Amino acid sequence: MPAVRQSVRLTRAIPLLISLKVWLERTLLQVSVKSGIAKAIKYSLTHWQALTRYCEDGRIEVDNNTAERSIRPLVLGRRNYLFAGSDGGGESAAIIYSLIGTARLNDVEPFAYLRAVFERIADHPINRVDELLPWRLMPVEQATQLAA
Repeated sequence: MPAVRQSVRLTRAIPLLISLKVWLERTLLQVSVKSGIAKAIKYSLTHWQALTRYCEDGRIEVDNNTAERSIRPLVLGRRNYLFAGSDGGGESAAIIYSLIGTARLNDVEPFAYLRAVFERIADHPINRVDELLPWRLMPVEQATQLAA
């Protein structure tokens, strides 16, 4: 899939991006240096390599919607987090949200993951805490359930 995506981008997006860059460069010469459009054009040209990097690698998403969706609950609840009770309470909430988000990103049901972690963490060696990460713990958990 990434190879197909890259091929399509090379044939369709690159010509459009070349035209866009030419237009940006020409337009920049025609507008007031201090105008908002000039600032936007300069920003685009300054970041051109990053803007067009998605054409070089089919694995790169065109947008950052996945990242935006993952932080949406945090943004929506920002005011509520002001009343976490204390800085420590806010920090604890942030840790739990991070664990839930990481589980979801790894297609692991958050409640099952947290339950599995809480059942093990008291006796688990600190130098092997990486074994409790969702992508490592849940395959072991699922194998244990299948064997039972």
